[in-house]
Amino acid sequence: MKKLYWGASLLSLVFASSASARDVYVRDITVDGLNRVENETVMSYIDIQKGKSVSEERLNEALKQLYATGLFEDIAFNVTPSGELVIHVIESPIINERLFDGNDKIDSSMLETEVSLAPRMAFSKAKAQDDVQRILDVYKRSGRYAVVVEPKVIKRENNTVDLVYEINEGPLATIDKINFVGNRHYSNSDLQSEIMSKESRWYRIFSGSENYDAERVNYDKELLRRFYMKNGYADFNVSSAIAELSPDKKSFVLTYVVDEGPRYEVVGVDIISDMGGVDTQALMDDVLIEEGDRYNADKIEKSVYEITESLGKQGFAFVDVEPELARHPAEGKMDVTFHIKEGDRVFVNRINIKGNTRTDDDVIRREFRISEGDAFNGAKIRASRRNVENLDYFSKVDIQTQPNPDGNSADVNVKVEEKSTGYFNVGVGYSTVNGALIRTGITENNFMGRGQQLGFDVGVSQRAQDYNISFTEPYFLGRPLSAGIDLFRTEEDYQDEGSYDSESTGGRLRLGWNYTDDLSQYVRYTLREDQINHVDADASRYIKEEEGKYTGSIFGQTIVYDKRDNVINPKDGYYLSFGNDVAGAGGDEKYLKFEAKAYNYMTFADYYTWKIFANGGYITGYNGQDVRLANRFFLGGYNMRGFEFGGLGARDKFTNDALGGNWMVYSGTELAFPMGLDEMGIRGRTFVDVGMIGKPDGVSSQYVDYSSSPRVAAGVGLTWQSPMGNIDIDFAVPVVKKSYDETEVFRLNFGTRL
Repeated sequence: MKKLYWGASLLSLVFASSASARDVYVRDITVDGLNRVENETVMSYIDIQKGKSVSEERLNEALKQLYATGLFEDIAFNVTPSGELVIHVIESPIINERLFDGNDKIDSSMLETEVSLAPRMAFSKAKAQDDVQRILDVYKRSGRYAVVVEPKVIKRENNTVDLVYEINEGPLATIDKINFVGNRHYSNSDLQSEIMSKESRWYRIFSGSENYDAERVNYDKELLRRFYMKNGYADFNVSSAIAELSPDKKSFVLTYVVDEGPRYEVVGVDIISDMGGVDTQALMDDVLIEEGDRYNADKIEKSVYEITESLGKQGFAFVDVEPELARHPAEGKMDVTFHIKEGDRVFVNRINIKGNTRTDDDVIRREFRISEGDAFNGAKIRASRRNVENLDYFSKVDIQTQPNPDGNSADVNVKVEEKSTGYFNVGVGYSTVNGALIRTGITENNFMGRGQQLGFDVGVSQRAQDYNISFTEPYFLGRPLSAGIDLFRTEEDYQDEGSYDSESTGGRLRLGWNYTDDLSQYVRYTLREDQINHVDADASRYIKEEEGKYTGSIFGQTIVYDKRDNVINPKDGYYLSFGNDVAGAGGDEKYLKFEAKAYNYMTFADYYTWKIFANGGYITGYNGQDVRLANRFFLGGYNMRGFEFGGLGARDKFTNDALGGNWMVYSGTELAFPMGLDEMGIRGRTFVDVGMIGKPDGVSSQYVDYSSSPRVAAGVGLTWQSPMGNIDIDFAVPVVKKSYDETEVFRLNFGTRL
């Protein structure tokens, strides 16, 4: 007589009549305890056939397979003396409802995509624990490491249950301290200003940078590498980045271990070629780094791209430009040689894009400098990655090359991770020009996943109100043309400066394109209605003459050459622009207007940035029409520190109203310097401003004080790049002025962005 039995905790075969395991003959199979599950379903999983012998190992395997289905809470195998295999089962309950409780910071819809158990599925304790771990991982990715998740099972009728994940989210894990080890040239505060992660401080209440994020820490390593490589440290390396979680799981201490290596000066630059017919001397114009410069990885990479582009135009499709760095660490010297080699004759077969669940493929493909069927080129692949990253639609952009078996082609695999591209901003602040202010707006930079920008903005202050709606299509008609439309309305109070109010309502069509990465041009057409109203009875006679409404129909263009290293916080390079407008194709206004701007930035001793700038403008009427008040230039306030808005220039002798001018020049120099508060985003500056403004049309020296001689102001100030936006404070003293000019020693601009 033989007897076999397996329970939930017994997985070994037991023979009643023998201590040794033998095969068992199965005459018949019966399943007991089934209600919902079909008998055939059980038979398909155990794969044991009637009328055949089965081993102990096979019966154990069948039991495991049944448990793995998750359909049963308990299973027992019993072999009767007659050879009948009886399978006793207790079915797992069915999930009636699956709920999340306590999740305020993460939406239930997001958690639903992470867990595996769902309504109408069989409940399994093992799967519930797996889901708990998935939920914990979601919260850890969002910076909440103290989260606690408890699965609760509520029994219902008919062997059904409600599954509730009770969640105690806990606080965000902040960064208490950031340490750097191995940095000799740059201080801890210098390096903290270069990375995204920040120490927890009271003034970062609106910033997420103080919350720990593992991906952000990895990106910090790349930012540190780029910073050092751009500033001469070709051997720099981040040895490790360690995040230590506090015992209460509420904060982290980050430690970056770095190896700076020597700082290199470039003492020689050359181009050599293994390919015949290449004029290496002509290609030197494409090299952006010169002898005497510090090593700069950005300039090296851009030089590789420019040389590759020039060779491509000359018919050299398969080239590989490799920068060779001959280091002399003891002297801190380096020779840079751009070695042109014949590249492998490989073509791009396919460009595969994954991860863009929202963004259209075309939005990514159009940023590539290489197309399917082109000769493969590593420099163009790297330039394409930078272009996609600069879209700012993705938190991660990874491009890998996969050679094909034919050896003549390769696939380019692009993997992206999308991030939020919409912004809601609320601003409050104070300005000595506009008084207390509030601003709110909504901007979507990737509208409908098509790369389009849609924005709505409203600003209200004690002095002015403005309303703006804008839409921009960056690839108009499938070409690299930026096309857009703006609708606007502005209401301004000039009672203090000119005893009148001004209103402007209209719209603008615009089109822009790039000739190169640095040179661009924009054309525009503006139709607007300007109104001068609420003119005070004691206002200047020249202002009273302009009371009323005027329509302007204006065509304009601006050409820009931008070589700055950074648009937001430039430290090196220059910016040039020239624009002009023609009013008169319909409407009441008839004038020609010209404006030019020039800025140059230089940084020395790593920390001191010197800016030299000059702005100029000229406007003149034609067909016998004078330039109206709303179109003239005004100096002071925003564009001439030390003077009130409209504070210098022509002024009515009797009413003291500012009348503006038909031309202006505003220039100066500014030195920005560290104050030991770079980690807080605070930098100081000292400056000298020089301004001149021309005489307006149709005014008489009998009634107006006027002089086009230069005015000069000098002062000091500081900028705080706070989480609430830039806060600018300036103290300026007019050094050269006229007695009738309106001066302003203190100027404050404060805005907040949430």
